[in-house]
Amino acid sequence: MAVQYAIRGTTSKGIAASVEQGVSDGALAPGAALPPVRRLADELGVSPGTVATAYKELRRRGIVVTRGRGGTVVAPAPAVASRRPPRVPEGLRDLAGGQPDPRLLPGLVPPVRLSPGTRPHRSAPRLERLEDSVRDWMRADGVPVEHVTFAYGALDLIGRLLSVELRPGDAVAMEDPGYHHLLDLVAALGLRSVPVAVDDEGMRPEALRGALRAGARAVVCSPRAQNPYGGRFTAERRDALAEVVRGEPDVLVVEDDHASGISGVPLETLSSAGLPRWAHVRSVSKFLGTDLRWAGAACDPVTLARHDGRLLLTSGWVSHLLQETVLGLMGDAATRACVERAQETYALRRGALVRELAARGISAHAVSGINVWVPVRDESAVVNGLRSCGWWVAAGARFRLSSGPGVRITVAELEPADAARLASDFAAVLDESEATYGG
Repeated sequence: MAVQYAIRGTTSKGIAASVEQGVSDGALAPGAALPPVRRLADELGVSPGTVATAYKELRRRGIVVTRGRGGTVVAPAPAVASRRPPRVPEGLRDLAGGQPDPRLLPGLVPPVRLSPGTRPHRSAPRLERLEDSVRDWMRADGVPVEHVTFAYGALDLIGRLLSVELRPGDAVAMEDPGYHHLLDLVAALGLRSVPVAVDDEGMRPEALRGALRAGARAVVCSPRAQNPYGGRFTAERRDALAEVVRGEPDVLVVEDDHASGISGVPLETLSSAGLPRWAHVRSVSKFLGTDLRWAGAACDPVTLARHDGRLLLTSGWVSHLLQETVLGLMGDAATRACVERAQETYALRRGALVRELAARGISAHAVSGINVWVPVRDESAVVNGLRSCGWWVAAGARFRLSSGPGVRITVAELEPADAARLASDFAAVLDESEATYGG
């Protein structure tokens, strides 16, 4: 459908800014078609080259995409409009948020001194005691820990790694379906996402090989608790993926182990496969506290130097108060017991829903983590149908690049006793959807 928004400007920068404003305001929705270059040039009284330059800049920044004869359209998730979930309607049971059960989070352990006073933060950005704890934590799972660094959460760390390694227009191999904020981050950096299909064991080797042949210069993957599919690497899958990337010495492999403490499965990590360029990233918000925006990473020495060099020029260091808080929680016996209890509880809740769905002939995917992915034919019909039953689940569109439709259900607060009722409502909604749409 032709765009109704009046694009303005007499320079390439002005035209690009006008389109960006339309996208930010919502006047240009995802999928909206922009005018052909020559037509817009005639309307604005500028040369076709000026419009073409504007469109090129918008493509570089992830705001629009070109679909051959389909023309130029607003990107499905433009970098100026993140894939934020819709507001939960009042009175519904929220199973869409992807957040942990607050009752299973430990109480925060504040630093002994709330004001550490003057320190040489830039020359000593990481607390040695926290470095030691992180090394012990990761080493126990087979991650090489000679080089470690910190950041303000996994997205902050991964975004910095991609920004120093790649240039606008470069391609990144991304899980499909995958974590929507990571997909948005890649677009916001002006990079291209190349979809890599996943299954219960994570990225599929043949799909990853295809992404690398298509020019991907980095790979971002989840070794366990993959969001939203719930997959995890087995030893065999880890070895197969390592074989694919081992022949690409210039490709950076980033593992996002965001739910390590509550994944419910052991780690099979690519970081131990002898890859030349790699980073294993762990954050703690899913099991220590949603407001603890901290992440640690082990990586190869080149990646460490590039990350820390950019960190020094931006935030400089990660707050020592935040580091002290994380350190206090890591060393607290009650916190460790709370995390273990949370992992066991999430496994029970995850398994209960998968079994109840299977008993009604509905296949679902969730071997680790706190989310269940259910393939469906019509996302909107399922989301709206469950809404009428009092449930709010996440439509899969914001997690997908080219994979099939589905819905994500966060089971963090779904008691096993409620799983049967949800599964029955799900089955009824599917039956009604098939009757409505012709089976």
